[in-house]
Amino acid sequence: MTDSPENPAWPAPSHPAQVPAPTSADDPGASAAGSDAPPMTGAAAADRGPAAGSMSPAAGTPAPAPAAAPPTTAPATTRAQARAADDHVALREAMHRVRIEVGKAVVGQDGTVTGLLIALLSRGHVLLEGVPGVAKTLLVRSFSRALGLDTRRVQFTPDLMPGDVTGSLVYDPRAGGFDFRPGPVFTHVLLADEINRTPPKTQAALLEAMEERQVSSDGESRTLPDPFLVAATQNPIEHEGTYTLPEAQLDRFLLKLVVDLPGRDAEVDVLRRHAGGFDPRRLGDAGLNAVVTADEILAAQRAAASVAVDDDLLGYVVDLARATRQSPSVLLGVSPRATTGLLAAAKAWAWLGGYPAITPDHVQTMLVPVWRHRIRLRPEAEIEGVSVDAILTSVLQQTRVPI
Repeated sequence: MTDSPENPAWPAPSHPAQVPAPTSADDPGASAAGSDAPPMTGAAAADRGPAAGSMSPAAGTPAPAPAAAPPTTAPATTRAQARAADDHVALREAMHRVRIEVGKAVVGQDGTVTGLLIALLSRGHVLLEGVPGVAKTLLVRSFSRALGLDTRRVQFTPDLMPGDVTGSLVYDPRAGGFDFRPGPVFTHVLLADEINRTPPKTQAALLEAMEERQVSSDGESRTLPDPFLVAATQNPIEHEGTYTLPEAQLDRFLLKLVVDLPGRDAEVDVLRRHAGGFDPRRLGDAGLNAVVTADEILAAQRAAASVAVDDDLLGYVVDLARATRQSPSVLLGVSPRATTGLLAAAKAWAWLGGYPAITPDHVQTMLVPVWRHRIRLRPEAEIEGVSVDAILTSVLQQTRVPI
């Protein structure tokens, strides 16, 4: 584990005995973790009678030796724990298959793919920020295809209206009334491309969908499909014709992942694939298919949520949040929603690594991507060139870590 502010890479195994061999020789961090079965225990022995060979006072003959104790069997709770551990191993392997499948289309973005998985397991949403041409849209399309989930893409433009996203009432002349026509938000994975190019009133159309996972129209609330993930993209260097996302909108995103330019070897691999005929518009030709089911995703979400948390870790998360609010360079620190988001992301990260409970390392690794978009700096700090990532790194260094 590391407290690097970069996007999280695949977690290391928690214990050699808990983790099977990796499924890919070139991806040593892809192991799925389980747990050793607890020792078997038997039933309590029955009350013993007279010792073997002693005289029976009634018959004057040797008393029979007590019957042998029945063979010990595992209690029902132990068997259930073993089955649950096996299920967790299978689910982690399924999540690893998603990473491998996305790698057929996207090169050099393993950390970003892992971040998408963490958001999915935590029932959160992701904001992808990167310069044009770093495969942000392709990454989300490949990710959703590997999940086998229904996906809709919305190109956010200045003239986009809220009803274009959530849906609207349409008059039906045959029925003589209005019918609700669902918008593209009624899907499993919503790709909100260039979300900062649409006005705030349209951006706000996603607030209820992202938080309550429903859309309200004409006095009726309609539930969105489950699982549900919003993956939004934005360009950090172009500001003409854009609308800065308000704090309320940013706070709805669990993670903000920075999609960097690929390294030299990765970019050479990109060119090699294109030279071989790869077409990013035809993912099926690249052999990219669904490798998990919706039921497996929902089961993985429940498994990640079951990771244990010690009270000391809860206090550590609160101490980190309070440190951001007291920093002299910060105008607006993180909210309680940010602390619950960090806890959920740390649990998902721990579960992917096969840990039964989160540790300070899990919290430290997830803090920057979970909190970097929730902090507002003071104007003088921005003028001095202070970055949010640097402040969060300083907060990690200055906050006492529970032992």
